[in-house]
Amino acid sequence: MSDERHVLVTGANSGIGLATVLHLAGRGFRVTGSVRSKAKGGVVRDAAEEAGVEVETVQLDVTDADACERLMGDLGPLYGLVNNAGYGLTGAIEDVPDDEARAALETMVVAPMRLARLAIPAMRDAGGGRIVNISSIYGRTATPLTGWYQGSKHALEALSDALRMEVAKDGIHVILIEPGGFKTNIWEDLERDLANRQGSRYESAYQRIGGLTSMWEPLMGEPASCAKAIARALETSLPRARYLVGADAKLMAAATQLTPTMVKDRILRIAQGL
Repeated sequence: MSDERHVLVTGANSGIGLATVLHLAGRGFRVTGSVRSKAKGGVVRDAAEEAGVEVETVQLDVTDADACERLMGDLGPLYGLVNNAGYGLTGAIEDVPDDEARAALETMVVAPMRLARLAIPAMRDAGGGRIVNISSIYGRTATPLTGWYQGSKHALEALSDALRMEVAKDGIHVILIEPGGFKTNIWEDLERDLANRQGSRYESAYQRIGGLTSMWEPLMGEPASCAKAIARALETSLPRARYLVGADAKLMAAATQLTPTMVKDRILRIAQGL
């Protein structure tokens, strides 16, 4: 592939982001990964050197609108934008203060749409491009105690659906990747949030989440599976609107469609002691 197939991947220093920049570089894309610090940039460069590929890095806080605009101007036209930056947020609705909620929405809803908005004019001029938004199976369903994370993914999916139709005539494809449970830093985010919820009336339910996650972790997939799905979305001539990744994601999607809401609610409440 030639240099015009330049792809920006946000949140590139770990998990799905790191696996993606390495995989795409290995497939001949010109890849730039955004990170939030010089140290994280070093992680990407070391991993790329070990893998024998070339990955450019840039420092970016995706919640900084001015920095996003400067970066997109500096990078020039992109073939692909992979909006991956994000983090987990665990907390009952009444336990999550406004600042935590706003930060999650800014990072996982507003920032991806901002970067898409900035990338689209050059993609249109080039005759097309790809915007790949990393959602989650939780963009389709919801469970207790993670409502703000799920709300951000539901919002990302709705915005992606609208954007997909708006730019289709310009040859720009908007694609959602919906992973299930994968071995990423999102589980460190869980530990952080559980520590912050001490004294909550939901404390016993939070402890159950921690225990269930520990039991589930050995069954989680590797981020490389998501990276391969992202590559397919970038390379195929007719990408799907959504790619479910992971057996658990496919199972949850089917269960959500087939299980009556009252039954699903009851099962989840029992599982989490609510």
